[in-house]
Amino acid sequence: MTKKIAICWFRQDLRLYDNKALFEASKNENILPIYILDDENSKKYKIGSASRLWLHYSLKSLKKSLGGKLSVYSGNPEEILVNILNRHEVEAIYWNRCYEPWRIKRDSKIKTHLKNLEIQVNTYNSSLLWEPWNIKKDDGTPYKVFTPFYRKGCLNAQEPSIPLSKPDRANYLFDKDQIGVDELNLLPRVPWGKKLKTHWDIGEEGAHRRFDQFIEEGLSLYKEGRNIPAKPYVSRLSPHLHFGEISSNQLWHSVRSIGDNKNIEHFCSELGWREFSYSQLFNNPRLPEKNLQSKFDFFPWNENETFLKAWQKGNTGIPMVDAGMRELWQTGYMHNRVRMIVGSFLVKNLRLHWHHGERWFWDTLVDADLANNSASWQWIAGCGADAAPYFRIFNPIMQGQKFDPNGDYVRQYIPEIAALPNKYLFNPWEASEDILSEASIELGSTYPKPIVDLKQSRELALSAFQSLKQLDNKNLNKKK
Repeated sequence: MTKKIAICWFRQDLRLYDNKALFEASKNENILPIYILDDENSKKYKIGSASRLWLHYSLKSLKKSLGGKLSVYSGNPEEILVNILNRHEVEAIYWNRCYEPWRIKRDSKIKTHLKNLEIQVNTYNSSLLWEPWNIKKDDGTPYKVFTPFYRKGCLNAQEPSIPLSKPDRANYLFDKDQIGVDELNLLPRVPWGKKLKTHWDIGEEGAHRRFDQFIEEGLSLYKEGRNIPAKPYVSRLSPHLHFGEISSNQLWHSVRSIGDNKNIEHFCSELGWREFSYSQLFNNPRLPEKNLQSKFDFFPWNENETFLKAWQKGNTGIPMVDAGMRELWQTGYMHNRVRMIVGSFLVKNLRLHWHHGERWFWDTLVDADLANNSASWQWIAGCGADAAPYFRIFNPIMQGQKFDPNGDYVRQYIPEIAALPNKYLFNPWEASEDILSEASIELGSTYPKPIVDLKQSRELALSAFQSLKQLDNKNLNKKK
């Protein structure tokens, strides 16, 4: 390559349409599209196993869209970029911003270095509807409650950007010293990965097919239907959004062009929750590790490896919890209503630290996202911003009866209890021996007995929370 070029650094924006960095880079004569797997700077928050599988196929899809001209590297981006600069005449580099604290720190350092080398650096927002530093209260502080954040902050802010088209004409170049997608070794070495892949249509085209299917099947019933895990009323777009195969701007403007009703408004508010999570992470960089409500630093969590493993593998003996955990293991995804149920069971009935749930989801979810995952676990644990009160403990029996009334979801993921009548499907331990025998179930053998008593564990959780409140009041009196 002897002609001067512009680098377009793909990150969490693996698409051609509505890609601001790519759109602007295409105004140059030559573009070198690159992707860098950075496991060095991310430390303990390098992407998990399920996400690595998704990334492999998403990069393959992007490379195909670019006519095979995606140069792929692994290592420290600063060193890799300098190496590219030493070998090619680069005028400018373009990228879309990421908002994880470690990436902000890394990118700031890289930007300074490149400017010192007299390389033009151009960065853009291409993943959020609004920049997190732009949505603040009148006094300049960040919102801590979702409703005013969304209604007063977001809806009164500048309208999200109109989606861009893909570049009409772009001369993409290829670096012969790149290593290739396969050499990133992203795919798991166990058969689990192959099973996961069958549930998804990965890549930009797949994201748009999924969105079209949601508009056709789910959007008109979204507000109420999104709580029913056996029905196709949720979008399942979260992994496509995380990897940037489709943009939140595209979703926002597409659904609003359809009309204005409660289902569309609710879908847009869910996009608002994603923005709220990013706002929390931006304003609280230690969100993945530190309780936003510091009183929870003194909460009496349990340590029980047996309980944790039973929860992870969907062997708690509580059908609605186990169905969710098995859906996660089999598909890399879990319905949002069920995420709340299994999360509540972990941190309240089992009283295991929310960090255990956050880390398991991080490794097994294809939509694992640092902002959403951290904020959601803090929400269910009661220690986050605008969190569910700790004393709000989901009853998995009642949740199942209400949101899976025909038992379709539980029967799909726990076939060994499928023959139970609905009356006992969510609480098989209450069935008589005759009913269990007729359904070919032996509790403790063919399906586990409950690892905890729901009523007793609820009372213990409330007692633990009460002790925390007393400690909080004691500290408050000391300050007075």
